[in-house]
Amino acid sequence: MEYQFEVVILPVSDVDRSLAFYQEQLGFHLDVDYGPTPDFRVVQLTPPGSACSVQIGVGITDAQPGSVKGLYLVVADLQAACAELAGRGVDVGEIRHKAPVETWQGGFEAGVDPQRRDYASFAEFTDPDGNVWTLQERGFRSA
Repeated sequence: MEYQFEVVILPVSDVDRSLAFYQEQLGFHLDVDYGPTPDFRVVQLTPPGSACSVQIGVGITDAQPGSVKGLYLVVADLQAACAELAGRGVDVGEIRHKAPVETWQGGFEAGVDPQRRDYASFAEFTDPDGNVWTLQERGFRSA
């Protein structure tokens, strides 16, 4: 049996504001915007190159806006991704890396991992409601 993880629902307070953020600032592709009644609307967007999408809307979750944490977007070049998003007006936090990687005990140092090891470098941003996204570098050497 094969299982494919395809959608994460994000609780937001203003669907149109969030749609603009995800589509215009993050560059996500709009897959669906379906709202047959005032009480139900589902908007699905997919990050470039991803097999997993996000859904925002009305009547699709009762979770509090901004309550989702730990969403990861994996990129081959973290510095380039941060610069691109900042250029689109996204407030991206400082890049940091696990230190020391070999015996990581939860500490970080500023900047990308000096050896550009997979899964070692991160930066974060939030959507307009405060849902937290983490950018993580993987595949830098093959990019």
